[in-house]
Amino acid sequence: MEKNTVTLHRIITASPEKLFRAFSNPVAHASWLPPYGFACEVHEMDFKVGGKFKMSFLNFTTDSSQSFGGEYLEIKPNELVKYCDRFDDPNLPGEIITTVTLKKVSVGTELTVVQSGIPDQIPTEMCYLGWQECLEKLKKLVEPNIPDA
Repeated sequence: MEKNTVTLHRIITASPEKLFRAFSNPVAHASWLPPYGFACEVHEMDFKVGGKFKMSFLNFTTDSSQSFGGEYLEIKPNELVKYCDRFDDPNLPGEIITTVTLKKVSVGTELTVVQSGIPDQIPTEMCYLGWQECLEKLKKLVEPNIPDA
């Protein structure tokens, strides 16, 4: 595993459109983005190139909160979301770049996430584990096909 970078790959049995909506809708995003044991509050989310976002993760064990924000760098509907973010905590310096690609495949969507620039203070393995949990929650959101009544 490369230091300060994590790469994840999944095949998800949902359309690229549904997955893209999970990244672009603030309520959906908050439901799957934090790892287990954390709650997410979206303070701002202007989902467009150059748009800003601001979020906080609440550690439910310690009741402490970590906030971060950033900017959307590149968006291609149903194909790509690229953004940068920074922690508000000065002890976690630097800029993290996350690139999410979506590709339609015969059974749904091929999802690839690459996150680089993870601060040295965060073990890469811990970040990778957190992303695995997030993607598990994402699958549980997007894979069910629930029709309106």
